[in-house]
Amino acid sequence: MRVITQLAIIAVLGAAGGGGWYYYQNMGGQAVAAAPAARPQAPAVGVEYIKPKRQSVVEKVEAVGTARANESVVVAAKQTGNIARINFQEGQTVRAGAVLIELESRERAADTEAVRAEIAQSRALADEIRQQLDRARALRQSGNAPEARVDQLESQLRAAEGRVRQNESRLRAADARFEDFRITAPFEGRVGLRQVSLGALLQAGTPITTLDDVRVIKIEFSVPEQFLGQLRVGLPVAGITPAFAGRDFKGEVSAIDTRIDPATRAVRLNASFDNTEGLLKPGMFLTISLSVATRENALVVPEDALVAEGVRQFLFIVVDGRAQRREIKLGMRMQGEVEILSGIGADDSVIVRGLQRVRPNLPVAARPFTPPAS
Repeated sequence: MRVITQLAIIAVLGAAGGGGWYYYQNMGGQAVAAAPAARPQAPAVGVEYIKPKRQSVVEKVEAVGTARANESVVVAAKQTGNIARINFQEGQTVRAGAVLIELESRERAADTEAVRAEIAQSRALADEIRQQLDRARALRQSGNAPEARVDQLESQLRAAEGRVRQNESRLRAADARFEDFRITAPFEGRVGLRQVSLGALLQAGTPITTLDDVRVIKIEFSVPEQFLGQLRVGLPVAGITPAFAGRDFKGEVSAIDTRIDPATRAVRLNASFDNTEGLLKPGMFLTISLSVATRENALVVPEDALVAEGVRQFLFIVVDGRAQRREIKLGMRMQGEVEILSGIGADDSVIVRGLQRVRPNLPVAARPFTPPAS
């Protein structure tokens, strides 16, 4: 009896299992297969787009430059002597040739006067011999003076004239030494701080002050050699300095070095800036912006539209209601904008808002970008 009961239970379980398998094959499988087709589509992401604009773009190179005076020199003495007079004030503008320092020169003046006296004496002697020679030549014509006397006087005259020339040369040398006791400005400019005092013994070569011509300031800076083909004298240059915030100084390239620095692979330039206001000082640092080229009708988009991946740059554009990613090549960066050299066209719709949720080929609900009210 127990065996028959167990067989019956087994038969019931087997029938139930077979029915479940039949239902899975005919009904459950269809439900599973139909499930993917019933999955809802991803909702479109709301974005805003702009059309790239065309505008003129000036290609610029930025560098740090150092201000130099147009002309600059350390004023020093050529001779040793005591300072007798100081004829300048610190910071004063002086003209070319102005006497800045006078050294005690009484001894030199006496030497010069002695040489002048010797010149006068030698000239008088030469004049006397010349008169004797003239008389001897006249007497020789009448046979009253021998030829030897004429030859003797001619020789004496040549010697006397030689002494005159020698003394005149000594006088020029004495005058030059005397002039060295008066230290003058070699060009018009502004003197710096005085480094000597009245009455001090000044040795030859001792610095007295500085002299700078700062009516024009030269800014020395370097740019990479890749821009060498675009450089020329006369290119416009702008400079800014923290000392005068908000002030743009305008100048132009005045000189280009003939060599490339092999260590930095850069070329040095000088730019000249008008400094009639006297604001720029030698030694100041300025941030220089050099305009090397101008491109008309360049393609420009907001900088906010860029998506960076390492060193590569991308833009998302709207195509048939979906977001497409385009790799682009950048040109000049401007304030809040960037030039696009390749990768998109002027008719493309560039996404500028909603980029955080945008993925390639994702459906988007795009509308034109509206700038915020100012």
